Amino acid sequence: MGTSMQEAAEALKSVLRTLKGRKAAVLGHMRPDGDCIGSQVALCRMLTAAGVDAVCVNRDRVPPNLSAYARGVTFIRGSDYGENDRLAVAVDCADASRIGTELLARFPEGLLGNVDHHASNPGYAVHNAVVKDAAATCHVLAACAEMIGLEVDAATAKALHLGILTDTGRFSYSSVSPELLELTARLLRKGADPAEANFRVFEQESRGKLALTQRFLASLRFHDGGRICSGEIRQADYAATGTTKEDKEGLVEFPRSVEGVEVAVLLEEGADGIRGSLRGRDPRLRLDQLAGKLNGGGHMLAAGFNMLGCSLDRDRDRIIGQVIEHVRERAGK
Repeated sequence: MGTSMQEAAEALKSVLRTLKGRKAAVLGHMRPDGDCIGSQVALCRMLTAAGVDAVCVNRDRVPPNLSAYARGVTFIRGSDYGENDRLAVAVDCADASRIGTELLARFPEGLLGNVDHHASNPGYAVHNAVVKDAAATCHVLAACAEMIGLEVDAATAKALHLGILTDTGRFSYSSVSPELLELTARLLRKGADPAEANFRVFEQESRGKLALTQRFLASLRFHDGGRICSGEIRQADYAATGTTKEDKEGLVEFPRSVEGVEVAVLLEEGADGIRGSLRGRDPRLRLDQLAGKLNGGGHMLAAGFNMLGCSLDRDRDRIIGQVIEHVRERAGK
């Protein structure tokens, strides 16, 4: 599994060699975010420019506020995908399960490529371009594209910038380095537009999202002396506010921003169980490992989990108890 950008570039080059004369499906994770859509679009455009017939496939739809980035690229919902002659390359998926069981089953021979930056990624494809200290999957793709000479036009540069922008919290996280900023500057020279990206991603909230935010904030609870803060969203909250699951994006950052809070938790109750989001400040707390204890994974400071068959009323205290136990173990107190 690639651990450096150079190794990742070699892995991506191997993917390109294998795809010569073949067709590709670029797969993203369930409920895609900016880095997922950005890396899917960018890789699909790079492959197309290299002469590969490529499409993007997701279990879920492209979020409306990101749809402009998908123009010019074919996106297929997993339920509508019926081909059997494409080789699959996953992007931004910490493990293969993030693709979704039904969609993954359409590729019984496994995955040709795996481009990612999550610390918990085990390297599940034939060729793994995984750089665990990269700021975003789009960071990996942008750097590798320069190393192996893949074409990056204006639309591709915008997609790569989108993923870096969103996964660094608008360049505010510790993953931001001088090298990343220099790479981003080169993307801007190729056509990336920070003002456009900021508007599309962060400045188009609906009134329904505002109402959902109010409900989430009203549910906040503090635990373990205030260093853990959790909030909840129920199915009824979406119905009452006219919103969807996509509208919960970013809500977990509110409790993370409270003074003294080390770990923020968003618990979302759905028809099949509880989905959780974790955000933190200190990488020593290893939220990816905490998520792993809850059937999930992710980054050291941002992770998620999915607990099927659970409900808030029955299982909330148990889940929060595991969070508290993990934080105490990692913090040494």
